[in-house]
Amino acid sequence: MIQRFIQEDIKEQLFKGKAIVLMGSRQTGKTTLLRQLFGDSEDVLWLWGDDVDTQAMMENMTAARMYSLLGEKRVLVIDEAQRVKDIGLRMKVVTDQMPDVQLVATGSSSFELANRLNEPLTGRKWEYKLYPLSFSEMVAHHGLLTERRLLPHRLVYGYYPEVVTSTGNEQRVLKELTDSYLYKDVLTLGQVKKSDKLVALMQALSYQVGAQVSYSELANTVGIDVKTVESYIDVLEKSYIIFRLPSFSRNMRNELKNSKKIYFYDNGIRNALIANFSQVEMRTDVGALWENFIVSERLKYNDYTHRWCNRYFWRTREQKEIDYLEECDGALSAFEFKYNPRKQPPVPKGFAENYKDAGFKVITPDNMEEFILQ
Repeated sequence: MIQRFIQEDIKEQLFKGKAIVLMGSRQTGKTTLLRQLFGDSEDVLWLWGDDVDTQAMMENMTAARMYSLLGEKRVLVIDEAQRVKDIGLRMKVVTDQMPDVQLVATGSSSFELANRLNEPLTGRKWEYKLYPLSFSEMVAHHGLLTERRLLPHRLVYGYYPEVVTSTGNEQRVLKELTDSYLYKDVLTLGQVKKSDKLVALMQALSYQVGAQVSYSELANTVGIDVKTVESYIDVLEKSYIIFRLPSFSRNMRNELKNSKKIYFYDNGIRNALIANFSQVEMRTDVGALWENFIVSERLKYNDYTHRWCNRYFWRTREQKEIDYLEECDGALSAFEFKYNPRKQPPVPKGFAENYKDAGFKVITPDNMEEFILQ
């Protein structure tokens, strides 16, 4: 079984008076992680937020009734907690009035769950994000050499746990993910009603990975207004399907100041949306695949190692660009991503002149371990 890195972090915070909140998209392994953590212990009560009976029971839950329901159990797990009405207030009852009980909640939508938890549980919770499997987790599972050999495969099929463990059936699993689980939360959030337009938007975003994104161009392509594009992208981000990267601007007049790039948390989902599972040797978008892979892996690396950094890309009106920048503890580092190790572009002259203290490095498959391996 593949060990998830945040499992030990969560274990260290158990029974310290705070709720544990585990968020991430559906099928990233949240429930599996908790079952690994608690095993088959009879001390755990599992409740399912997707279940109508659970929703009805939790709606009027009091501390006395919860004590009766738990009995001798010391752990309460509420899976997909965002489905429960006023879940923040229900969880506050447990954390405040039942200090001997460890409360754990999972959710696949930060849009719903965070909004319902933040005020009632201020100072009463630890939040964690669980992403699809990471390069580092797979290296720990079966070794660096094996995972490096599988890189072309990961660029196409990604790292969702069921995809990784379903050798030979990756396309079928990804189709199921994109047809059902992927939209289960998205279509119920933000009053998203036109599912065909949402799919068209996601496909358009798939083709623009690594490129500067224009909401007005997306609106024209999909056939919806700009405000709807903004709303849909916000919901997709809060459902852990995509994430945005803003442009960096400090010193130069010709720097793009309000631009953005959009990436997918998982390459497999991106490729499933455009129905392209061709191998990397036959693809013209291998550069976009590599950039999406390495940026998403860096996001996992930073989060799992508790590195707090601001993330950007840099581009000028003359189309001089750097793929990715990080600002950590006042230090600025710039990175270019090239799938072909022989390509070693120099740092753009304008950037080097205006940000003299910034580091610069080209990341390729030959040196990717130093960038994403824990």
